[in-house]
Amino acid sequence: MSYIPHTEQDRREMLAAIGVGDSKDLFTDIPSPYRFPPLNLPAALSELEVSKLAQKLAEMNDDLDHHPSFLGAGVYNHFIPAVVPHLMGRGEFYTAYTPYQPEVSQGTLTAGFEYQTMLCDLTGMDVANVSMYDGASALAEAAIMAVRASRGRRTKILVSSAVHPEYRQTLQTYMQGMALPVQEIGFDPEGPTGGRTDLTVLEKEIDDQTAAVAVQYPNFFGVIEDLAGIARVAHDAGALLIVSANPIALGLLKPPGELGADIVTGEGQPLGIPPGFGGPFLGLFAARKKLMRSMPGRIIGETKDTKGRRGFVLTMTAREQHIRREKATSNICSNEALMALAATIYMATMGKQGVREVAELCFHKAHYAAEQIDALDGYSLMFRAPFFHEFAVRGPKPAAELANDLSEAGIIGGYDLGRDYPDLRDTMLFCVTEQNTRADIDLLVEVCRA
Repeated sequence: MSYIPHTEQDRREMLAAIGVGDSKDLFTDIPSPYRFPPLNLPAALSELEVSKLAQKLAEMNDDLDHHPSFLGAGVYNHFIPAVVPHLMGRGEFYTAYTPYQPEVSQGTLTAGFEYQTMLCDLTGMDVANVSMYDGASALAEAAIMAVRASRGRRTKILVSSAVHPEYRQTLQTYMQGMALPVQEIGFDPEGPTGGRTDLTVLEKEIDDQTAAVAVQYPNFFGVIEDLAGIARVAHDAGALLIVSANPIALGLLKPPGELGADIVTGEGQPLGIPPGFGGPFLGLFAARKKLMRSMPGRIIGETKDTKGRRGFVLTMTAREQHIRREKATSNICSNEALMALAATIYMATMGKQGVREVAELCFHKAHYAAEQIDALDGYSLMFRAPFFHEFAVRGPKPAAELANDLSEAGIIGGYDLGRDYPDLRDTMLFCVTEQNTRADIDLLVEVCRA
């Protein structure tokens, strides 16, 4: 069949129906110099030729199946059990639309309920929604939620500069549209708290207009923040604490809910979702029960039908598609339900012990790599505070040059922090997960040594 199935007769009939003589007449509103510019396209290829060309181009990529990777910075290469893609690829899940009608979507609603339950267990929070778009939008929605929870009496958001740069940019975009001020709090550059949010500056800048303090756990540098200390400062000032957490790290670290967090968000990609050229990913969102009615998105609840059988319904759907727009908590009109399903299957398959073992492998392998690189001449760790599975290293050569050396050795290197932090020019952020073998790490060290 032709790629465009409409025949010439079909086109003539459609144009006649709308009173247009020629398809070119549909573009008369576009200025003539820009209407039909010369595209200088190559000759058309057959499907066979296109397939071979696409395969050739794909093989030019440095993919994670053939190259060890030490790149993290928000997207992580974790092992995904085969059961995850197998189950989420089933037709009843893979092609199902958002379950607006709970009586015909019990399977999807059940999976969403289990997702919420496991996310609450992981974060130490009381209630979770059935997901957001990604970690960045989840953090921004949490900030709006904090302002809303104060009934508009507090409008300022303090965010650590050690939060993912793209998350901070997304937060600024959201807040700018609502005329809400965002102020960044720096991090300690050195010493035993190096890489952590500067509590002294936070204590100085927080005031009675602050709705929330937002931090990352572990932060963008991989450093483990002092959440209890930050929570104390925030709560003493009457503000909420928002934590953007790495879910794998929570298999090892104390949950944010036990350290004073009021809202926990995060990127769910590490939970059974492969790195995919920027998506689709999964926004995690959980909070204290007292804040539940201010939450965006949807919450699935358990109930019983008229015959006493266990069932699930959309308990809360406070978004503009369901209620009056002025009363909606968010204009987010969908969610990453399929990605949430992947995370659900991953967490159920791995279990608490499995997630902890993955976290322990990441932790110990990363510390082995950091110790080896830190011992090299000309190399040093930028921060000395405890870290999880990412660490920043400054070396004797520019980060771009080191990245090129690693690429020539068949290694996908780390993230150049100088792209976002001028003071960290020529500093590379390395990430180590359970996927990296000791041989991978030793090769990384040897290339750095050369």
